[in-house]
Amino acid sequence: MCRSCRAREESGVSGMKRNVLRGVMTEAIGTFFLVLTVGCVLFSKAALAPLAIGLALMIMVYAGGHISGGHYNPAVTLGVLIRSKISWQRAVAHWVAQVASAALATPVARYLIDPDRVRTLSPSVRATCIALLAEFLFTFALVHVMLNVATSSDHPHNGFYGLAIGLTVTAGAVAVGGVSGGAFNPAVAIGSAATGLFASAKIWI
Repeated sequence: MCRSCRAREESGVSGMKRNVLRGVMTEAIGTFFLVLTVGCVLFSKAALAPLAIGLALMIMVYAGGHISGGHYNPAVTLGVLIRSKISWQRAVAHWVAQVASAALATPVARYLIDPDRVRTLSPSVRATCIALLAEFLFTFALVHVMLNVATSSDHPHNGFYGLAIGLTVTAGAVAVGGVSGGAFNPAVAIGSAATGLFASAKIWI
C-alpha cells in the first residue's frame, strides 16, 4: 500500500474514532441534563415539571442532534438501531453513556434540591399493569415521533424536530405522569431508582 493511501486510511479511522467519541460525549451530556432536570423538578415538586422536562429534552436535542442524533434514551437508540440508522457498536456505546450519566445526574439533583422526604413510586399489581401500558404507549409515541422527524428522508432539513420530540414528552408527562411516573426512558428510570424516586423492584416497567 502506498504511503499516501495508508495515511488516508489512518486518517479515516482516526476521524471515525473522533466522531464516535463526540457522539458518546454528546449523549452523556444530554442525558445528564435531561435526568438532572427530571430529578430537580420531581424533588422540588415543581408545578410546571412536564414543561421543564420537555423543554430540557428539546434543548438538548437541538444542541446535540447533529452530532449523536440526540437520543438521550436507550429506547430511542434501540428504535434507531432497528431502523439501521446506527451501528451496533455505536448503539452500545450510546447505551453505556446514557445509563452512566443518568446514574450520576439524579444524585446531583438530590444534592441540589435536598428534599426532606422522597415519595417512592411503587404501584400495586393492578396499578403496575396500568403503569406498564402507559409507559409502553408513550415510549412508543416518543420513538415513533423521533424516527419520523429526525431520521426520515422525507424532510431531512426540517427545523422542528427538537420541538416535536420535546413536546411529545411534555404531553406524555401531563397525560400519564401521575399514573406511571412518566419516564418513557430507561435511563431516567435507572437514575430515579438510584435515589428512591422509583422502587428498584418496579424498574422493569
